[in-house]
Amino acid sequence: MKIFLDTSSLFKLYHQEDGTEELENAFLLANITDLYLSEITKVEFTATVWKKVRTREITAAQATVTLASFETDFAKYNFMTADSRILERARNLVTKYGVAGLRTLDSIQLATCTALKGEVAVFYTADKLLQALLQSEGLPTEMPL
Repeated sequence: MKIFLDTSSLFKLYHQEDGTEELENAFLLANITDLYLSEITKVEFTATVWKKVRTREITAAQATVTLASFETDFAKYNFMTADSRILERARNLVTKYGVAGLRTLDSIQLATCTALKGEVAVFYTADKLLQALLQSEGLPTEMPL
């Protein structure tokens, strides 16, 4: 099974927080063959880790270990390039959903997902707005039965 993870869901695999157990259980039930991430996830993930340091949820030493682990795992992921086609799609999605609160980086995540429509079985996010927009775009956000 091919799945897409946005940064909010991917981070749960590296740091125990609300939703980690549910995501891990979904992974145990699925026969995952490919994991897709937007290329911007590299930046968002790094920023998320350092935000956890600033908010004193983790130490700088823990951040360094987490980032090293993520980088070691790069080979496990299919990173989707945020090329001009994706950025144009993101711009159009902001026009469509900006009034609902769609912001820049999430628009790139959403654009990447819409580009993978029909290729990926499920799109995971821990972001409520992004999940609603994925569903509005006809993208599955729950594991198929």
